[in-house]
Amino acid sequence: MNDDIELLLEKLQAIAQSGKHYGKDVFDLERYQQLEDVAKKLTAQLTNNATPENLNIFFDADTGYVTPKVDVRATTFKDDKILLVQEKSNGKWSIPGGWADIGYSASEIATKETFEEAGIHTKPLRLIAIKDMQKNHYPKKNLSYIYKLFFECTPTEDDIHSGVEASNVKYFTLDEALNLNLSLERNLPEDFKMAFKCHNSKDWQTYFD
Repeated sequence: MNDDIELLLEKLQAIAQSGKHYGKDVFDLERYQQLEDVAKKLTAQLTNNATPENLNIFFDADTGYVTPKVDVRATTFKDDKILLVQEKSNGKWSIPGGWADIGYSASEIATKETFEEAGIHTKPLRLIAIKDMQKNHYPKKNLSYIYKLFFECTPTEDDIHSGVEASNVKYFTLDEALNLNLSLERNLPEDFKMAFKCHNSKDWQTYFD
């Protein structure tokens, strides 16, 4: 689906959902419900694999004012190599990370996800980037609007081992990483280049869109 059309659908969903939450007039609530129904029908027609169940999950997952979801990635370096995990689901490689959870700061999520996926404790050092997934043309599996946060981390131990979601864990040079079968919805080649550039820089200014 075209990125511009996807963004318009996301905006329609956000307007409908926010209106249903904040609207007081019964007629306005009815109109916002109609707007959501139209958005669902458009999404179903423009998305090849959107089932009614998937659409309901997307449209009804949140209540209130709609905000972007946050994906946190932890780039951990050792001996100028980056730590990557291989996904069990598809065999592709990615920087450890995942959705931000309630009750954790963003840096705590970076540490938590790295331990769960690679089996080691790490210490976040600095924020590399805050990237708008839509504006940077990541492939996406759903219609959620997403911000991606990348942290540079350092390991506090050496015993890496695959966790529940990963089948393999290893450190790679930049060239080695770029030649892997990468999970592009999680990390683009540009992300690796930026992470290494940050790692090799004494004074790094956080990138943001």
